[in-house]
Amino acid sequence: MEAIIKNVVFDIGNVVVRWSPADIISMTFGESANQVELTEKIFHSEIWLDLNKGLMTEAETKLKYQQTLALTREDCDRLFHYIKQSLIPIYDAVPLIERVKQAGFKVYALTDNVHEIVDYLKSTYQFWPLFEGVIVSADLGVLKPDPAIYDALLTQFSLKANETIFIDDMPHNVAGAKAMGIEAIQFEDTKQCELALKMRGLIF
Repeated sequence: MEAIIKNVVFDIGNVVVRWSPADIISMTFGESANQVELTEKIFHSEIWLDLNKGLMTEAETKLKYQQTLALTREDCDRLFHYIKQSLIPIYDAVPLIERVKQAGFKVYALTDNVHEIVDYLKSTYQFWPLFEGVIVSADLGVLKPDPAIYDALLTQFSLKANETIFIDDMPHNVAGAKAMGIEAIQFEDTKQCELALKMRGLIF
């Protein structure tokens, strides 16, 4: 007999709040900048990954970018300003979380994220207290789709994989959850996500 879903786990970036590295680069360096190259060098670098693993602080990361990419201090301050300010809520995402929670499901978050960005989100928006618990990559030193991050979710909050559904915008993170026995949905937009949850038997 198929298990009944009791827990719904949300990614944060591009599920709850918008995350667009290309737009951040454009706002930071201007439309004329080599956006593809800068996006790659900044957001796909070991430096950014280490920041998300909690191995460096934001201040240390800014210094590292100055040393390795010849960015100025002002460039880095502007970059992290736009990183945070661009994190606007996705349309209807928070109301969806609220409705799922009100229907009696436990809601959690699992996010590759940075300590300073998490602090910004907590202080700026009201959705963080909706979660029963949150797993942040910077607290663990691992990123999705490493099995260890999904295992931490299940272990820390005493969840059963077959009673849990995970929502993420990235296909490899969805696949990582499924490999751990967790049902998963690839997020496209809030309406699609709601329909996908209901197709899996959730009533809210």
